[in-house]
Amino acid sequence: MFLSSEHRRHPEYRRGFLDMAGAATGIAAWGLMTGVAMVKSGLSTLEALLMALTVFAGSSQLAAIPLIQAGAPVWVILATGLCVNLRFVVFSAHLRPYLMHLPRRQRLVIGYLAADLTYVMFTKRFPQPASNTAERAAQMAYLAGNSGINWVSWVGSCVLGVVLANAIPTAWGLGFAGILALVGIVASLATSPMRWMSAGVAGMAAVAAFALPLKLNILVAIAAAVAVCLLLEGRLPGAAPREAK
Repeated sequence: MFLSSEHRRHPEYRRGFLDMAGAATGIAAWGLMTGVAMVKSGLSTLEALLMALTVFAGSSQLAAIPLIQAGAPVWVILATGLCVNLRFVVFSAHLRPYLMHLPRRQRLVIGYLAADLTYVMFTKRFPQPASNTAERAAQMAYLAGNSGINWVSWVGSCVLGVVLANAIPTAWGLGFAGILALVGIVASLATSPMRWMSAGVAGMAAVAAFALPLKLNILVAIAAAVAVCLLLEGRLPGAAPREAK
């Protein structure tokens, strides 16, 4: 569906493309750094390319890389990736009414291409699921244009980083550039006190637990942020109120 000429001709395809184009440079810098880091972590070029092309999850890739370097057990790497990506369970539950009219294979493709910024931009553009065929066409066209450039900018730059890993000097500081890009993306998503709170708690917990082996401070940070946000749910401005029981 994402290569459909019908979608490309729709005005919403261009709108989705342009909305994501503004963030594509930061995503590409992050992807380039991730590609380099995968090779520097000890993965072979083939392994890194396979990961770049199949694991479309930047935060999970970055979380897994230091664990691979540290020689962590496979279950720790998988558990970390699972925890980092748990937010997509919430995303998919929210997007379900938008997508249930599609065949399963198309929903699987959309699930693979789902990303944080795509979700945020799509739901901001379309706060409610479509109620007729014309609205569904507009929503799918927007999603195609938006997620298409997001995938190309990430995977393309990640593959480029893998290929050029041994030719890029460490002195260029791509790791810091990637961190800056990630900070910019995170800051753009922190639009409520609850989100700022979760980011702050996760950061403090990660620093406090830094001495743990196998980079387990990442798991501690995720667990602490989720726990605090569940406790504060409905009490901070911008937080969803709890349902009455």
